[in-house]
Amino acid sequence: MLKTKVILNPLAGRGYAGAISSKVRRTLSSLGVPFDYVETEYAGHAVLLARQAVREGYERIIAVGGDGTAHEIINGMMEEANGAFTGCLGCIPAGSGNDFAVMNGVPTSVEAACALIASGASAPVDLGKITLDGTITRYFDNTVGVGFDGLVAKETRRLTHLRGLALYLPVVLKTIFITMQSPHVALAIDDRLFDMRTVMISTCNGPRQGGGFLMAPYARYDDGLLDVIVAETLPRLEMLALVPRFLKGTHLRHKKIAAYQGRRVLIASDDILHVHVDGEILAEEVHRVEIEVVPQCLRMIRPAASVPSKE
Repeated sequence: MLKTKVILNPLAGRGYAGAISSKVRRTLSSLGVPFDYVETEYAGHAVLLARQAVREGYERIIAVGGDGTAHEIINGMMEEANGAFTGCLGCIPAGSGNDFAVMNGVPTSVEAACALIASGASAPVDLGKITLDGTITRYFDNTVGVGFDGLVAKETRRLTHLRGLALYLPVVLKTIFITMQSPHVALAIDDRLFDMRTVMISTCNGPRQGGGFLMAPYARYDDGLLDVIVAETLPRLEMLALVPRFLKGTHLRHKKIAAYQGRRVLIASDDILHVHVDGEILAEEVHRVEIEVVPQCLRMIRPAASVPSKE
């Protein structure tokens, strides 16, 4: 049995993760999964706890929380491994969005998620690596949003009592009508160059963000590529009409939205770029964003064939 560390963020999901703490431990124990347990105490603590776990020889780390918790743990694991292939990550979804876990086929119920962990099923997945203004570097598992979804992520930090779409949907509407911007950017996706005004550039390792928005419906976690969704400047009412299509993943048919794939992405602008990394805000004002895929660098506990194909 793999040496296992469970890291739980009690504040994830507006306190939901803390409420299920005893249930998680009880269920894993009943399934015969030996583990050591620790809770985070402040923002960023999971990074340090994951680094320590890797140093101490833990082969498997279980994240109990949401996308932010998984993001921190992955960064701790990758930093300790100096960006090389590292151990195995499991997730018990307990956050506001849970996009990374759910899109990898992890069940949302505690019992089913623990049963998946006990089964030992896993597969290698890609991560992304981002550098902001040449000074801040992080790994990401799901999505980097520049523009519209960066503004949405900033607004969600002000709401403390909602989860899932109930959190993200009202913020999306507010962003459309109040804070939406269209910076002028220079964009490079591998050897393709663009010079344009854009509402949004989302660089996606996985298909979903914001608890239910299928931003890149054909993105896969294991194909060695990033899916880049680019939306040109749009009138506010037209953007509003697109919201249901983003939920269903049919927005790619719109004439001002394009999808690309690549291994490297560069976004630069004299205007302020609002950026989220897996829903986290690492800097308030950014002018240069460098992104690259890091293929097959992490094992993820997930069922076989859990990610939809591109066919």
